[in-house]
Amino acid sequence: METSKFFPIVETQDEGYQKTFKNCAELVPTLPRSKGWWLDELFQYQGFWMSSFPIRGSMLINDHKTRPTDIIVATSPKCGTTWLRALVFSIINRHSFDFNDHPLRKLNPQELVLLFEGHIHKDGSTSFLDELPSPRLLSTHIPYSLFPKRMTDDTSGCRFVYICRDPKDVLVSKWHFSNKLRPKEVPPLSLEEAFDLFCNGVSHYGPFWDHVLGYWKASVESPKKVLFLTYEDVKKEPLGCVRKVAEFLGVPFSPEEENKKTVEEIVKLCSFESLSNLDVNRSVAKRSERPVSNSDFFRKGEVGDWVNHLSPEMVEKMNQITEQKLQGIGFNFH
Repeated sequence: METSKFFPIVETQDEGYQKTFKNCAELVPTLPRSKGWWLDELFQYQGFWMSSFPIRGSMLINDHKTRPTDIIVATSPKCGTTWLRALVFSIINRHSFDFNDHPLRKLNPQELVLLFEGHIHKDGSTSFLDELPSPRLLSTHIPYSLFPKRMTDDTSGCRFVYICRDPKDVLVSKWHFSNKLRPKEVPPLSLEEAFDLFCNGVSHYGPFWDHVLGYWKASVESPKKVLFLTYEDVKKEPLGCVRKVAEFLGVPFSPEEENKKTVEEIVKLCSFESLSNLDVNRSVAKRSERPVSNSDFFRKGEVGDWVNHLSPEMVEKMNQITEQKLQGIGFNFH
Protein backbone atom coordinates (compact mmCIF):
# COMPACT_ATOMS: atom_id res chain seq x y z
CA MET A 1 0.00 0.00 0.00
CA GLU A 2 1.43 3.39 -1.00
CA THR A 3 1.18 6.20 1.50
CA SER A 4 3.38 8.96 0.04
CA LYS A 5 1.75 12.40 0.20
CA PHE A 6 2.79 12.94 -3.44
CA PHE A 7 0.65 10.10 -4.79
CA PRO A 8 -2.90 8.84 -4.29
CA ILE A 9 -3.21 5.70 -2.19
CA VAL A 10 -3.53 2.67 -4.47
CA GLU A 11 -3.40 -1.05 -4.14
CA THR A 12 -0.27 -2.12 -6.02
CA GLN A 13 -1.21 -5.33 -7.77
CA ASP A 14 2.07 -5.91 -9.63
CA GLU A 15 4.63 -7.13 -7.12
CA GLY A 16 7.43 -6.69 -9.63
CA TYR A 17 6.83 -2.92 -9.61
CA GLN A 18 6.64 -2.50 -5.84
CA LYS A 19 10.28 -1.45 -5.76
CA THR A 20 9.70 1.25 -8.39
CA PHE A 21 6.73 2.65 -6.48
CA LYS A 22 8.83 2.77 -3.31
CA ASN A 23 11.87 4.29 -5.03
CA CYS A 24 9.78 7.00 -6.61
CA ALA A 25 8.02 7.86 -3.36
CA GLU A 26 11.43 8.26 -1.72
CA LEU A 27 12.96 10.19 -4.63
CA VAL A 28 10.36 12.89 -5.27
CA PRO A 29 10.71 14.72 -1.90
CA THR A 30 14.45 15.10 -2.56
CA LEU A 31 14.09 16.77 -5.97
CA PRO A 32 14.26 20.53 -6.66
CA ARG A 33 10.71 21.86 -6.74
CA SER A 34 8.73 24.84 -7.97
CA LYS A 35 5.14 26.02 -7.85
CA GLY A 36 3.08 24.64 -10.71
CA TRP A 37 0.69 26.31 -13.13
CA TRP A 38 -2.42 25.36 -11.21
CA LEU A 39 -2.23 23.92 -7.69
CA ASP A 40 0.33 21.24 -8.43
CA GLU A 41 4.04 21.27 -7.64
CA LEU A 42 6.64 20.63 -10.31
CA PHE A 43 9.82 18.69 -9.60
CA GLN A 44 13.04 18.76 -11.62
CA TYR A 45 13.73 15.19 -12.67
CA GLN A 46 16.67 14.38 -14.97
CA GLY A 47 16.67 17.94 -16.28
CA PHE A 48 12.92 18.31 -16.84
CA TRP A 49 10.11 19.77 -14.73
CA MET A 50 7.26 17.36 -14.09
CA SER A 51 4.62 16.65 -11.50
CA SER A 52 5.06 13.55 -9.35
CA PHE A 53 2.59 11.47 -11.34
CA PRO A 54 4.47 11.42 -14.69
CA ILE A 55 7.77 11.00 -12.85
CA ARG A 56 6.47 7.71 -11.51
CA GLY A 57 5.04 6.89 -14.92
CA SER A 58 8.43 7.48 -16.52
CA MET A 59 10.12 5.21 -13.99
CA LEU A 60 7.54 2.49 -14.59
CA ILE A 61 7.98 2.76 -18.37
CA ASN A 62 11.66 1.99 -17.84
CA ASP A 63 10.62 -1.22 -16.05
CA HIS A 64 7.82 -2.05 -18.47
CA LYS A 65 8.15 -4.72 -21.16
CA THR A 66 7.62 -2.67 -24.27
CA ARG A 67 6.94 -4.19 -27.67
CA PRO A 68 8.85 -3.63 -30.92
CA THR A 69 5.55 -2.76 -32.61
CA ASP A 70 4.68 0.06 -30.18
CA ILE A 71 3.83 3.41 -31.79
CA ILE A 72 4.23 6.46 -29.58
CA VAL A 73 2.54 9.78 -30.35
CA ALA A 74 4.77 12.33 -28.60
CA THR A 75 4.29 16.03 -27.89
CA SER A 76 5.17 18.73 -25.46
CA PRO A 77 1.84 19.79 -23.90
CA LYS A 78 -0.36 22.14 -25.95
CA CYS A 79 1.39 21.45 -29.25
CA GLY A 80 -1.42 19.69 -31.09
CA THR A 81 -1.64 16.52 -29.01
CA THR A 82 -5.36 15.94 -29.59
CA TRP A 83 -5.04 16.37 -33.34
CA LEU A 84 -2.02 14.06 -33.62
CA ARG A 85 -3.75 11.34 -31.59
CA ALA A 86 -6.75 11.52 -33.89
CA LEU A 87 -4.62 11.54 -37.03
CA VAL A 88 -2.41 8.56 -36.22
CA PHE A 89 -5.38 6.56 -34.95
CA SER A 90 -7.25 7.27 -38.20
CA ILE A 91 -4.30 6.32 -40.39
CA ILE A 92 -3.59 3.03 -38.63
CA ASN A 93 -7.25 2.00 -38.42
CA ARG A 94 -8.46 3.33 -41.75
CA HIS A 95 -9.41 -0.13 -43.01
CA SER A 96 -11.38 -0.98 -39.86
CA PHE A 97 -13.94 1.82 -39.72
CA ASP A 98 -16.30 3.70 -41.99
CA PHE A 99 -15.65 7.45 -41.91
CA ASN A 100 -19.35 8.14 -41.34
CA ASP A 101 -19.43 5.90 -38.28
CA HIS A 102 -15.91 6.45 -37.00
CA PRO A 103 -14.92 6.07 -33.31
CA LEU A 104 -13.67 9.67 -33.38
CA ARG A 105 -17.26 10.80 -33.86
CA LYS A 106 -18.21 9.22 -30.55
CA LEU A 107 -15.06 9.35 -28.40
CA ASN A 108 -12.49 12.00 -27.57
CA PRO A 109 -9.02 11.18 -29.01
CA GLN A 110 -7.71 10.82 -25.45
CA GLU A 111 -9.99 7.82 -24.98
CA LEU A 112 -8.70 6.16 -28.15
CA VAL A 113 -4.98 6.88 -27.73
CA LEU A 114 -4.09 6.53 -24.07
CA LEU A 115 -1.41 8.52 -22.27
CA PHE A 116 1.46 6.09 -21.65
CA GLU A 117 2.73 7.58 -18.39
CA GLY A 118 -0.80 8.01 -17.10
CA HIS A 119 -2.22 4.56 -17.78
CA ILE A 120 0.86 2.46 -17.09
CA HIS A 121 -0.14 2.42 -13.43
CA LYS A 122 -3.91 2.47 -13.88
CA ASP A 123 -5.46 1.21 -10.63
CA GLY A 124 -1.94 0.56 -9.34
CA SER A 125 -1.22 -2.07 -11.98
CA THR A 126 0.58 -2.19 -15.31
CA SER A 127 -1.55 -5.12 -16.50
CA PHE A 128 -3.99 -2.72 -18.20
CA LEU A 129 -1.46 -1.77 -20.89
CA ASP A 130 -0.20 -5.35 -21.10
CA GLU A 131 -3.62 -6.44 -22.25
CA LEU A 132 -3.79 -4.02 -25.19
CA PRO A 133 -3.43 -5.73 -28.59
CA SER A 134 -0.45 -5.04 -30.86
CA PRO A 135 0.43 -2.69 -32.34
CA ARG A 136 -0.19 -0.56 -29.29
CA LEU A 137 -0.79 3.11 -30.09
CA LEU A 138 0.05 5.27 -27.07
CA SER A 139 0.67 8.95 -26.48
CA THR A 140 3.21 10.68 -24.25
CA HIS A 141 4.59 14.02 -23.13
CA ILE A 142 7.75 12.43 -21.73
CA PRO A 143 11.06 13.81 -23.10
CA TYR A 144 12.89 11.47 -25.46
CA SER A 145 15.93 11.13 -23.18
CA LEU A 146 13.79 9.63 -20.42
CA PHE A 147 12.73 6.61 -22.46
CA PRO A 148 14.69 3.38 -21.99
CA LYS A 149 17.36 2.45 -24.53
CA ARG A 150 15.40 -0.63 -25.54
CA MET A 151 12.82 1.77 -27.02
CA THR A 152 15.14 4.42 -28.48
CA ASP A 153 17.92 2.17 -29.77
CA ASP A 154 18.04 1.70 -33.55
CA THR A 155 17.62 -2.05 -33.09
CA SER A 156 14.19 -1.46 -31.53
CA GLY A 157 11.09 -1.39 -33.70
CA CYS A 158 9.34 1.22 -31.55
CA ARG A 159 8.48 4.36 -33.50
CA PHE A 160 7.75 7.90 -32.34
CA VAL A 161 5.66 10.52 -34.16
CA TYR A 162 6.43 13.93 -32.64
CA ILE A 163 4.84 17.32 -33.18
CA CYS A 164 5.90 20.69 -31.80
CA ARG A 165 4.73 24.27 -32.19
CA ASP A 166 5.94 27.86 -32.02
CA PRO A 167 6.67 28.35 -28.30
CA LYS A 168 4.79 31.66 -28.27
CA ASP A 169 1.58 29.86 -29.24
CA VAL A 170 2.38 27.07 -26.78
CA LEU A 171 2.69 29.58 -23.95
CA VAL A 172 -0.64 31.25 -24.74
CA SER A 173 -2.46 27.94 -25.12
CA LYS A 174 -0.97 26.56 -21.92
CA TRP A 175 -1.86 29.73 -20.01
CA HIS A 176 -5.50 29.51 -21.07
CA PHE A 177 -5.62 25.78 -20.32
CA SER A 178 -4.01 26.16 -16.91
CA ASN A 179 -6.55 28.71 -15.79
CA LYS A 180 -9.31 26.25 -16.63
CA LEU A 181 -7.71 23.83 -14.18
CA ARG A 182 -7.33 26.29 -11.34
CA PRO A 183 -10.13 26.10 -8.75
CA LYS A 184 -12.55 29.04 -8.85
CA GLU A 185 -11.51 30.14 -5.37
CA VAL A 186 -7.89 30.53 -6.55
CA PRO A 187 -6.94 33.72 -8.46
CA PRO A 188 -6.16 33.10 -12.13
CA LEU A 189 -2.56 32.78 -13.24
CA SER A 190 -1.48 36.03 -14.86
CA LEU A 191 0.04 35.98 -18.32
CA GLU A 192 3.13 37.71 -16.93
CA GLU A 193 3.64 34.99 -14.33
CA ALA A 194 3.06 32.24 -16.88
CA PHE A 195 5.55 33.93 -19.21
CA ASP A 196 8.26 34.01 -16.54
CA LEU A 197 7.69 30.37 -15.61
CA PHE A 198 7.79 29.27 -19.25
CA CYS A 199 10.90 31.27 -20.13
CA ASN A 200 12.67 29.82 -17.07
CA GLY A 201 11.84 26.33 -18.29
CA VAL A 202 9.41 25.66 -15.45
CA SER A 203 6.47 24.18 -17.31
CA HIS A 204 5.11 20.65 -17.45
CA TYR A 205 7.72 18.41 -19.13
CA GLY A 206 9.82 21.53 -19.76
CA PRO A 207 12.03 23.30 -20.56
CA PHE A 208 10.05 23.38 -23.80
CA TRP A 209 13.13 23.92 -25.96
CA ASP A 210 15.00 20.97 -24.46
CA HIS A 211 11.97 18.78 -25.12
CA VAL A 212 11.97 19.82 -28.78
CA LEU A 213 15.73 19.39 -29.08
CA GLY A 214 15.63 15.83 -27.80
CA TYR A 215 13.16 14.67 -30.41
CA TRP A 216 14.69 16.77 -33.21
CA LYS A 217 18.14 15.29 -32.68
CA ALA A 218 16.68 11.79 -32.52
CA SER A 219 14.81 12.37 -35.79
CA VAL A 220 18.06 13.44 -37.48
CA GLU A 221 20.06 10.54 -36.08
CA SER A 222 17.33 7.91 -36.47
CA PRO A 223 14.85 9.09 -39.14
CA LYS A 224 13.23 5.66 -39.35
CA LYS A 225 12.50 5.76 -35.61
CA VAL A 226 11.39 9.36 -35.00
CA LEU A 227 9.25 11.49 -37.31
CA PHE A 228 9.41 15.20 -36.47
CA LEU A 229 6.50 17.47 -37.46
CA THR A 230 5.52 21.04 -36.69
CA TYR A 231 1.99 22.25 -36.14
CA GLU A 232 2.63 25.08 -38.57
CA ASP A 233 3.55 22.67 -41.39
CA VAL A 234 0.51 20.55 -40.66
CA LYS A 235 -1.80 23.56 -40.96
CA LYS A 236 -0.07 24.63 -44.17
CA GLU A 237 0.21 21.22 -45.88
CA PRO A 238 -2.21 18.80 -44.16
CA LEU A 239 -2.41 16.32 -47.04
CA GLY A 240 1.36 16.06 -47.34
CA CYS A 241 1.77 15.60 -43.59
CA VAL A 242 -0.82 12.81 -43.49
CA ARG A 243 0.97 10.98 -46.31
CA LYS A 244 4.30 11.47 -44.54
CA VAL A 245 2.98 9.93 -41.32
CA ALA A 246 1.47 6.96 -43.15
CA GLU A 247 4.72 6.36 -45.04
CA PHE A 248 6.74 6.58 -41.83
CA LEU A 249 4.50 4.03 -40.11
CA GLY A 250 4.84 1.60 -43.00
CA VAL A 251 1.23 1.91 -44.13
CA PRO A 252 1.38 4.23 -47.18
CA PHE A 253 -1.77 5.04 -49.09
CA SER A 254 -2.40 2.85 -52.13
CA PRO A 255 -3.29 4.29 -55.56
CA GLU A 256 -6.82 3.06 -54.95
CA GLU A 257 -7.00 4.96 -51.66
CA GLU A 258 -5.65 8.07 -53.34
CA ASN A 259 -8.36 7.79 -56.01
CA LYS A 260 -11.00 7.35 -53.32
CA LYS A 261 -9.77 10.53 -51.59
CA THR A 262 -8.98 8.63 -48.38
CA VAL A 263 -6.28 11.14 -47.44
CA GLU A 264 -8.73 13.99 -47.83
CA GLU A 265 -11.30 12.11 -45.72
CA ILE A 266 -8.78 11.70 -42.90
CA VAL A 267 -7.76 15.37 -43.06
CA LYS A 268 -11.41 16.40 -42.94
CA LEU A 269 -12.26 14.07 -40.05
CA CYS A 270 -9.24 15.13 -37.97
CA SER A 271 -9.39 18.86 -38.65
CA PHE A 272 -9.76 21.17 -35.69
CA GLU A 273 -13.07 22.42 -37.07
CA SER A 274 -14.49 18.90 -37.38
CA LEU A 275 -13.26 17.54 -34.04
CA SER A 276 -14.18 20.63 -32.02
CA ASN A 277 -17.76 20.62 -33.30
CA LEU A 278 -18.52 17.00 -32.47
CA ASP A 279 -20.95 16.55 -29.59
CA VAL A 280 -18.47 14.41 -27.64
CA ASN A 281 -15.84 17.15 -27.78
CA ARG A 282 -18.26 19.93 -26.90
CA SER A 283 -19.08 18.25 -23.63
CA VAL A 284 -18.36 20.31 -20.51
CA ALA A 285 -18.76 17.37 -18.13
CA LYS A 286 -15.77 16.71 -15.88
CA ARG A 287 -14.70 13.48 -14.21
CA SER A 288 -13.26 12.99 -10.76
CA GLU A 289 -10.03 11.53 -12.20
CA ARG A 290 -9.68 14.32 -14.78
CA PRO A 291 -10.56 17.88 -13.73
CA VAL A 292 -11.03 19.08 -17.31
CA SER A 293 -13.79 18.51 -19.84
CA ASN A 294 -13.42 17.39 -23.44
CA SER A 295 -14.27 20.89 -24.62
CA ASP A 296 -11.30 22.28 -22.66
CA PHE A 297 -8.92 20.62 -25.11
CA PHE A 298 -10.27 22.73 -27.98
CA ARG A 299 -9.76 26.49 -27.98
CA LYS A 300 -8.79 28.00 -31.33
CA GLY A 301 -6.26 25.73 -33.03
CA GLU A 302 -4.81 28.73 -34.84
CA VAL A 303 -1.25 29.55 -35.84
CA GLY A 304 -0.03 32.91 -34.56
CA ASP A 305 -2.71 33.65 -31.96
CA TRP A 306 0.12 34.88 -29.72
CA VAL A 307 -0.08 38.28 -31.46
CA ASN A 308 -3.34 38.88 -29.58
CA HIS A 309 -1.76 38.32 -26.18
CA LEU A 310 2.00 38.94 -25.98
CA SER A 311 3.63 42.34 -25.68
CA PRO A 312 6.47 43.31 -28.05
CA GLU A 313 8.92 42.88 -25.16
CA MET A 314 7.63 39.35 -24.49
CA VAL A 315 7.90 38.44 -28.15
CA GLU A 316 11.46 39.75 -28.36
CA LYS A 317 12.57 37.81 -25.29
CA MET A 318 10.88 34.60 -26.42
CA ASN A 319 12.42 34.84 -29.89
CA GLN A 320 15.86 35.42 -28.37
CA ILE A 321 15.57 32.34 -26.17
CA THR A 322 14.37 30.24 -29.09
CA GLU A 323 17.17 31.42 -31.36
CA GLN A 324 19.76 30.77 -28.68
CA LYS A 325 18.43 27.31 -27.78
CA LEU A 326 18.03 26.13 -31.37
CA GLN A 327 21.10 27.77 -32.87
CA GLY A 328 23.00 25.62 -35.33
CA ILE A 329 20.77 22.53 -35.20
CA GLY A 330 19.18 22.96 -38.63
CA PHE A 331 15.69 23.73 -37.36
CA ASN A 332 13.78 26.81 -36.24
CA PHE A 333 10.18 27.95 -36.00
CA HIS A 334 10.56 30.88 -38.38
